[in-house]
Amino acid sequence: MKRIPLFAALFIICTCTFISCEDTCKTCRQVTYINNVYDHEGSLAEYCGTDLLAIEAMDDVLIGNTRTAWECD
Repeated sequence: MKRIPLFAALFIICTCTFISCEDTCKTCRQVTYINNVYDHEGSLAEYCGTDLLAIEAMDDVLIGNTRTAWECD
């Protein structure tokens, strides 16, 4: 019975350590294309950790012939 709380505590510590040490950052911006031709882009901003993961997981937004996508360097 004591193994479960010990395992849970160890898992939480390892997870927090992994996330904080793996804080990869990239510079990203939203870019808009009309008929697959560049139209305009937003400002560059730096995103790290879970914010970066969320941006990279987002699908492009397609409305009619306009597509907006996140692009990161």
